[in-house]
Amino acid sequence: MLATVDRPNTLIALPTQRRRPVTTELPAAPSRKHNLAGTDCADVLRIISDPRTPTYVTEYANGRRRYSYWRPVDPTGTGGCYASLPTAECDALHAAGRITLGEPVVDPNRTTYRVRPAARPQPATRPEPAPRTSFEPIRTPRERARVA
Repeated sequence: MLATVDRPNTLIALPTQRRRPVTTELPAAPSRKHNLAGTDCADVLRIISDPRTPTYVTEYANGRRRYSYWRPVDPTGTGGCYASLPTAECDALHAAGRITLGEPVVDPNRTTYRVRPAARPQPATRPEPAPRTSFEPIRTPRERARVA
């Protein structure tokens, strides 16, 4: 829409490449596919575990938390910026002990922590059997002669 010089109160429609139809209905909310349980948390943990994506959580003075990571540039040229992670999934991972927070960097309005995956406990190794002190033959020579 553009006002002309001759008629300041009259607006004219300019042609555009893409004109949307005028509707009075509200657009339907996009449907979101429900992932299997744990898939979102697994994706978040994969991003946090990647050493190319340093991840941080910023806690503001009002209590709001925001998890973000550095998205590296990929072959298509996208990236090179900070991207946010879903707070609910990150909080669930932190509550479950899957991620840890590093040393705080305190500013007047916020505190920032480095987020890292928690060290996985090593599985208990099987104790080695005690070595034999004396080697005894399985069959005595007399038993071997009887079998033959």
